[in-house]
Amino acid sequence: ERKDRVDDAMNATRAAVEEGIVPGGGTALLRALKSLEGVKPVNDDQRFGVDIVKKAIQEPAKQIVNNAGADGSVIVGKLLESNEANYGYDAQNGEFGDLVAKGIIDPTKVVRCALQDAASVAALLITTEAMVAEKPEKKAPAGAPDMGGMGGMGGMDF
Repeated sequence: ERKDRVDDAMNATRAAVEEGIVPGGGTALLRALKSLEGVKPVNDDQRFGVDIVKKAIQEPAKQIVNNAGADGSVIVGKLLESNEANYGYDAQNGEFGDLVAKGIIDPTKVVRCALQDAASVAALLITTEAMVAEKPEKKAPAGAPDMGGMGGMGGMDF
């Protein structure tokens, strides 16, 4: 496991050297939402797609905050109100501030590739006429508790 961590750190460092860094904790994706404001959908399908992306792009930050025990929706709402590029939420300490100054960063390449890969998978699913998914299992309704202590009902066996 230690070797894997060292490999991950080396790869992250290489990626940061290649394309730079952005504020971490999902903050860079929240800042990307502003670029979607200029998108003018020409039909309902495109509008629906843009809305999906707007919601999905908030999820990494929400999940990080939720995992830290705070309310992700509230924190993300506060972050979206800010116009400062590096302003974000330090989930470990429960503080808002300049994430780059705090050392909470992500390699730009990693964030960009994650976004591109997610868009690629979504496009594939949209253009595919069939998809394989797990069928939800129906749980049997809970049975009535046995009537312990009551005598049998003679002759009524099935």
